[in-house]
Amino acid sequence: MGEKLAILDSGAQYGKVIDRRIRELNVESELLPLNTSSEKLKEYKAIIIPGGPESVYDENAPEFNPELFNLGIPILGICYGMHLINYTAGGQIKTKDIREDGQEYISVDISSKLFKGLSKTEKVLLTHGDSVEFVADGFELTAESDGIVAAIENEEKKIYGIQFHPEVDLTENGKQVFHNFLYNIAGFSGDYTMENREEIAIKYLKERVGDKKVLVLVSGGVDSTVLITLLNKALGPDRIYAIHIDNGYMRLNESQKVKKALEEQGLDLTVIEAQEDFYSATTIINGKETKPLRETTAPEEKRKIIGDTFMRVAEKAMRDLNLDWSEVYLAQGTLRPDLIESASALASGKADIIKTHHNDTELVRELRKKGRIIEPLKDYHKDEVRVLGSMLGLPDELVWRQPFPGPGLAVRILCADAPYITDDFDSINEKLKDFNTSNIFATLLPVRTVGVQGDGRSYSYLAALYGEKDWEELFRIAKEIPKKIHSINRIVYLFGDDIKEPVKEITETYPTEDVIKQLQQADDIVNNVLFEYDLMKKLSQVPVLSFPVNFGIPNARSIGIRTIVTKDFMTGYVARPGIDIPESALDKIVAKISTQVKPKVAKVAYDLAPKPPSTIEWE
Repeated sequence: MGEKLAILDSGAQYGKVIDRRIRELNVESELLPLNTSSEKLKEYKAIIIPGGPESVYDENAPEFNPELFNLGIPILGICYGMHLINYTAGGQIKTKDIREDGQEYISVDISSKLFKGLSKTEKVLLTHGDSVEFVADGFELTAESDGIVAAIENEEKKIYGIQFHPEVDLTENGKQVFHNFLYNIAGFSGDYTMENREEIAIKYLKERVGDKKVLVLVSGGVDSTVLITLLNKALGPDRIYAIHIDNGYMRLNESQKVKKALEEQGLDLTVIEAQEDFYSATTIINGKETKPLRETTAPEEKRKIIGDTFMRVAEKAMRDLNLDWSEVYLAQGTLRPDLIESASALASGKADIIKTHHNDTELVRELRKKGRIIEPLKDYHKDEVRVLGSMLGLPDELVWRQPFPGPGLAVRILCADAPYITDDFDSINEKLKDFNTSNIFATLLPVRTVGVQGDGRSYSYLAALYGEKDWEELFRIAKEIPKKIHSINRIVYLFGDDIKEPVKEITETYPTEDVIKQLQQADDIVNNVLFEYDLMKKLSQVPVLSFPVNFGIPNARSIGIRTIVTKDFMTGYVARPGIDIPESALDKIVAKISTQVKPKVAKVAYDLAPKPPSTIEWE
């Protein structure tokens, strides 16, 4: 038996985060299919079964090896993994009326080896709809969350199941849980240490590229900046073609800033003005041609059009440079979370598609199959990329820039040609009254955003709170709503006057130049205030959004502000006014957007929803 741990892929959005956490604890881990043979599994000292988007009762539940739990190998099941353990042992799993999607407190039996060194009450991340209804014979209950089973174990067989996610930062002592499993239960020696990742990346680039050249599409964000710096060190500037494509959805004056920043690093950058190419672009989805991007409302269609258009513009740029794919590689700053959320086979063959990233469209996957794409950062998370950037000598102002999506502001504009009002709109709005207090009130908005609930993609209603700025109470209510009303996955706080009537009107909105210019102004205000208050490092990501709810002002749109504090960029919590972000900074942002942005903004909203149940971006 080797000193390796197997992570069996059941479609977990956090599968690669588990892999990273295990390696941080000096244990080698590998991702394998859930139905891996017994013969293969015997090569491993322990097994972890992560979460996944399916139910154990579903017809399309991932196949598993029925001998898995009789091999005598220590097993830790997380979320779906716990359900599978309990179900196969004769226990019962049930979909309950109340979901758990966010940070919760659980009661823990600290006599369990798995929970050694923990407190009787622990703060963890829960994200599930299914729960253990009856614990299987031979297993004991070792943790609870408001009467819901949070952990079970069979100490004799060394099989443990937990409902929460120890791999993410929102589980405060998750690393200790992993340590207990690896060392106190499975008996690892901890002799596996990571090699220097910079050296690995440079060696990979030299071997993969050989004597050919590389084309890099530079967005100006942290990932592509680190990528081109790494390429420059590995290959030298003469073999790199660096191109920045202005797709028309950049931040205010972004292209000029990108060019200047890289030139200061000694790197040449060609800027291609391709705004009209993108505005009028279409692509083929499921055998049908889409509408032009400027007429498109669906977030997935926008992402796919933009991703494919990037490739077409890049191909044209190559022809203009007298290059061809047989002589040139395309380098991308793709990260592991990008691939996991896109359900790429590179990361997971089972994961649910949360959103398609522009660097992982079907066209990109075809180029991967042909071996024409290199992605030296594909096993990295955002914080690791920042560390690598610092190792490469990049200054803080580049390494700590606010992350910006490749498709740009196109996916920070919620587009709609009509209000989103389902048959149960009024009844959902009525249910929201249950969350009203004497000074805070809730209302449903006629738009929807992308979220992640129980490892699966949701595309659900946006709800709003208004009234007194009692932030502790606002966050409490925002946490409770998605647990009890599953058709809502995101909640915002609305600044300004109270809402007098149900909100059922929007302004017809597409990703057009007028909407982009309005959002650019708001985004610029937010980033300038963040810089003024020295919040660029403290706040991991601050998307600024346009959404089409007009609140009774004809042709108006509203602006949303999303502040996320995270290390892993797979989960995160919202910056608390007065704690993580000064209230004076937030007030300044709201005042400037309300008075300076043209045309006038209807409302400014502060996103209160953690990830999960919401994604960081709204689309």
